[in-house]
Amino acid sequence: MSAFGGASVREALDSAVIAIAASGSQTPRLDAEVLLAAALGVDRLALFTDPDREVGGAAVRAFQDAVRRRSAGREPVAYITGRRGFRHIELAVDARVLVPRPETELLVELGVALLARGARVVDVGTGSGAVALALAQERPDLDVVATDVSAGALAVARANADRLGLGEAVELREGDLLAGVGEADAVLSNPPYVAERERAGLAPEIVHHEPPGALFAGEDGLDVIRRLVPAAAAAGARLLAIEHGIGQSQAVGELIGQAGFTDLQAHRDLAGIERVAVGSR
Repeated sequence: MSAFGGASVREALDSAVIAIAASGSQTPRLDAEVLLAAALGVDRLALFTDPDREVGGAAVRAFQDAVRRRSAGREPVAYITGRRGFRHIELAVDARVLVPRPETELLVELGVALLARGARVVDVGTGSGAVALALAQERPDLDVVATDVSAGALAVARANADRLGLGEAVELREGDLLAGVGEADAVLSNPPYVAERERAGLAPEIVHHEPPGALFAGEDGLDVIRRLVPAAAAAGARLLAIEHGIGQSQAVGELIGQAGFTDLQAHRDLAGIERVAVGSR
């Protein structure tokens, strides 16, 4: 019998929380709930409405394997379940792409509010397609292009687009930054912005599992942004919005200003951290 065989939902969760907490996870209860709900094929609410339900059959093996992956290697929960909610869509994710973060939803929120009707907008470094697909879903009037240097990431984005019925709504292009895109009315991007010097301090979920090419950008984290800003200006963009790291707001704002974007704004995420720099002209 497995560690969870014959156990109730309540008992299975309690055992899993102990194992996951021992690994150092900061959210062991949430992790266990998400993993068990996925194994049972239900939503998390069902765990609370029927805590005495027996965990049996294939769900036992699936949950045991999921808890092992989470507790032994600190693999991100989203990679284990294979999905992640973002804005109003659910994305398939795996180790070829970053796990979409809640703070990146701010980038979409700003795009929805600021982009002119019918604008041609480019999501640079699309990864799973999160920003581009959310924009296309919420603003079907937009002409959305998504680029990424990683063929693997674009394969994930393409599968997400097709599954969400947005395959015709987003143009996916493999290439560096805005290469081959032509003119654009707006550029939105969640580029790599983690400084190499910060690598040692990152959580195991990030440094051991997520693609480094989508995370790190030189000693100060600005190498990609330094190339992206003038590329956006050269493409004719009248609006530029870039997600960045803690403490980078002033430097990114200066780069945007130097490229000719005169109306500069710093937008804070839900934690109150300046997270997205916006420039328009």
